[in-house]
Amino acid sequence: MKDILGKLKASYIPMTEATFLVLASFRAERYGYAAAQAVSQMTGGRVKLGTGTVYTIISKLLKDKMIEVVKEDDRRKIYRITALGELVLKEEAKRLTELSLIAGDILR
Repeated sequence: MKDILGKLKASYIPMTEATFLVLASFRAERYGYAAAQAVSQMTGGRVKLGTGTVYTIISKLLKDKMIEVVKEDDRRKIYRITALGELVLKEEAKRLTELSLIAGDILR
């Protein structure tokens, strides 16, 4: 698991804003279109992702086992973050927090 985590951290960090937000949206079970809506809501409408972008990110996250399908409702798949995805998300959140502190100093 450590080896896989190291490879994923190297691959994902720094994470694009879109990937970070989509992955964070899957901390709750939801389908792809609902993830796009959650991203818009999380950012107060500042970030609006198209379905093509969301499903491209979902495909990569699934391949890397950062999210998983938990059920299928008609033709829609419901996804959620995995323990591995949560670890990588938290590592990126730590990095962003550090940047935020530096940005705060710059703005003062």
